[in-house]
Amino acid sequence: MENEKYKTIIESILFTMGNSVELEKIAAAIELSFDQTKHLIEELAKDYEEADRGMRIMELEGAYQMCTSQNTYEYLIRIAKQPKKHVLTEVLLETLSIIAYKQPVTKAEIEKIRGVSSGHAVSKLVEYSLVSELGRLDAPGRPMLFGTTEEFLRSFGIHSLEDLPEMSPLQIEEFKQEAEAEVKI
Repeated sequence: MENEKYKTIIESILFTMGNSVELEKIAAAIELSFDQTKHLIEELAKDYEEADRGMRIMELEGAYQMCTSQNTYEYLIRIAKQPKKHVLTEVLLETLSIIAYKQPVTKAEIEKIRGVSSGHAVSKLVEYSLVSELGRLDAPGRPMLFGTTEEFLRSFGIHSLEDLPEMSPLQIEEFKQEAEAEVKI
């Protein structure tokens, strides 16, 4: 196999792995000696440097990692500072509404209402700052209590939790019937 083909394989290994990869592992993957592999990695690093590309290959204690060029840090910081748009899926909205109406509420209570695991949804809502940990329930295992945040109020344009829409008695009765039907199944 020609050197350019090996360098392409090494490049894809380093890019895909993200973290540093030991020389031994790279050499074993491409079935070359340590010296040959090291020489190819050094050539590839030199190629990036000479072409003034946005990527570089760093050696870290006998391992290699692909990383960004120092010349691009300013731009990376700019893009990282841009606010992220959070998308609330049906699952997140359902979980958020349970927390909003039942707070403070534990993850187990949320899961009992939803009927499925809700750990990921709760974590995402915490990450989006719509929900926060309020403390722990004084019960066995001391489960975490969750509630909504000021960001939740701002995002949904309400001044307080009292401004949340009330469910009609008809909706409450329908929910009860659905829950009873599920229990009988």
